[in-house]
Amino acid sequence: MIQKRKSVRSFDGRALKSEDRTSLEQYILTPPNPFDVPIVFRLLDAKEYDLSSPVIVGTDLYLAAKVKRCNHYEIGFGYSFEHVCLYAESLGIGTVMLAASLSRTAFEKAMDVCPDEVLPVASPLGYPAQKKSIRETLMRKGLKADERIPFEKLFFDRQYGNQLSATSAGIYYSALEMARWAPSAGNKQPWRAVIMGDTVHFYEEKSMKDSPLGDIQKVDVGIALAHFDLTMHEEGHSGRFVEANPGIDLPENVQYVISYEKDK
Repeated sequence: MIQKRKSVRSFDGRALKSEDRTSLEQYILTPPNPFDVPIVFRLLDAKEYDLSSPVIVGTDLYLAAKVKRCNHYEIGFGYSFEHVCLYAESLGIGTVMLAASLSRTAFEKAMDVCPDEVLPVASPLGYPAQKKSIRETLMRKGLKADERIPFEKLFFDRQYGNQLSATSAGIYYSALEMARWAPSAGNKQPWRAVIMGDTVHFYEEKSMKDSPLGDIQKVDVGIALAHFDLTMHEEGHSGRFVEANPGIDLPENVQYVISYEKDK
């Protein structure tokens, strides 16, 4: 599903099949969330709540979620939201995470967002159109949406900046490669990682300013963490996310986020 999924902005106008909608509604009740971040997901009808996005055509259904501001809320939100998007993909339902290009006030009202909560992103839901709109085609081209930063410039061996080869990555190679292909705001790809023994330390390379919603690039890191964790499980490995900052030297615009410890 990670390799198959592409962001979708053009939909074919069909309502979701009842069985697909029911499956999705059940899944969003308890999506995976290893960071214990309180997140509420809902499916919203655009006509009922006067929701809109200038970049979306062909659907009136949206997935929205709100989260309480707490420790790791951005990465927890990104992790869980991506799980839902991947589950939707398994049902043939298209998604795309929208942060700026949506009627935010209407979405926040529909979700009853409280002062201690934020709604970082929402996504349209529907079956992808056979042909992308001209706007979507131009957007993907402008964002270079099908391109990613090379593996060796994202992931490092024992110290930041010391390039990690596929061979040196060992059992982490596939998981890091799937993390590399995570979607991100503006396709900035802010995730970085350093392998030290059985521990992978994750970082954020900041290239965007924080907003009143928080650090949207940490949401992107959470998406990459979901890809990493899913792939580790798929390949038969288990582990957990922990705070274990190794305190290594970092560039000024890079900050530690979280670590993954593989079970012995």
